[in-house]
Amino acid sequence: MHVPLLIIGGGLSGLAAALRFARFIPDVLLLEKHSRVGGLNSYYYRNNRLFETGLHAITNYAAPKTKNAPLNRLLRQLKIKRKELDLHEQLSSEVRFIDQESLVFSNDISQLSTEIAVKFASSYNSFQNLLKTIEEYDPFRPAPFISAREMLLEQLNDPLLVDMLLCPLSYYGSSIENDMDLGQFVIMFRAIFMEGMFRPGGTIKDFLDLLLLHYKNHGGTIRTKASVKRILHNNKKVSGVKLENGEVISCDYLLSTIGSEETFALLGTPSPLETKARLGFVETIFELPAGTRLSESNDRTIIFYNSSKKFTYQHPEQLVDFNSGVVCLPQNFQDLPSAPTMEVRTTHLANYNEWKHLSSSRTEYESAKNTTALASLEVAEKIVGNFSQNIVYRDTFTPITIERFTAKKQGAIYGNPVKIKDGDIGYENLFLAGTDQGFLGIIGAMLSGVSIVNQHILPRL
Repeated sequence: MHVPLLIIGGGLSGLAAALRFARFIPDVLLLEKHSRVGGLNSYYYRNNRLFETGLHAITNYAAPKTKNAPLNRLLRQLKIKRKELDLHEQLSSEVRFIDQESLVFSNDISQLSTEIAVKFASSYNSFQNLLKTIEEYDPFRPAPFISAREMLLEQLNDPLLVDMLLCPLSYYGSSIENDMDLGQFVIMFRAIFMEGMFRPGGTIKDFLDLLLLHYKNHGGTIRTKASVKRILHNNKKVSGVKLENGEVISCDYLLSTIGSEETFALLGTPSPLETKARLGFVETIFELPAGTRLSESNDRTIIFYNSSKKFTYQHPEQLVDFNSGVVCLPQNFQDLPSAPTMEVRTTHLANYNEWKHLSSSRTEYESAKNTTALASLEVAEKIVGNFSQNIVYRDTFTPITIERFTAKKQGAIYGNPVKIKDGDIGYENLFLAGTDQGFLGIIGAMLSGVSIVNQHILPRL
């Protein structure tokens, strides 16, 4: 079998790339090793109910007439109409540093500006200058690592404000400990604070089904349970892939969305990238009856919290670091259709190696998951009020869960700390898209796939 374009990985970057290419050349094949697409943003069933993985909220909201916004640019590239998605904006979100300060923000940057004017008055003018810097900065130009933390400390001169701005951006997109590359910071600041968060009215399954429908209508092909064993190449040129079942598929171009080190492993080539610690997370879903009222934060969509004197975002020494994290209320979006249940979701930094060690014993592993869920519940109840008496179902994902179902090395959802911004890993017809290209979030991941197709593949065919 031969195709002009072969794509490895059926996550959102792979799906978007496949759909974009199929609009012009339908002979494209997407390979996904698991039984369903979505990657980090997929779903599963428990108790006759669908549970989403990955989707707390989508960043990069934009009004319909904002033509150059990432969301609208993406929809034009894929020929998807906004009304097909049924978009709902967040209510409001918050950065809460317990016993210190809080900042409430929404999809209107003026709300955050007002909060800073009131609570960090001496840094207000500097913050306005920061907004101008962010608007003018090109985060996609090739550049060496520049510390966002150092830049912020220099401009704002307030360590607490710097930590509070970095906290949500880190949890929603940083693969680097206690810092961010300036380009990544700009991307995430625009996505979260300047554009804001939303979600579709349906589930992640509805969203994936929509993408697949468009893709197949253009003539594209997808194969699930198709695990790639090796990428075939010679003299820096790829000829195709060999699947685990022995089948060989040849191609003119190959796009990998599975990660840089994972791609080099399939090439049988040592990765030339610097090795740095990867960050892992645990997430717990608490399912509650529909209409459950929480005593606190009923108007908050997401709360990014920190309970220690100084915010640290790093690989914890213990199984889980509960000193900071995310509490998400996925039902708190404007005019969201009612659902049969509601959820509280929590996220914390986790130690992959410790979880890996425990996973050799099913009993110890499950016991640790239970202990983690109860500790996370205690944290969440301090923030949003008591709800333990209403829990009807609970599930916890660890870095081991993520690694098993997504094949992400060490279950690190933000991938390799070293990004390849242009997607070029040194091969004539092989390119990289997705998390390790540096585009983060659902919209970012999809634009990553689209950008590689537009820049490196379509012009050559």
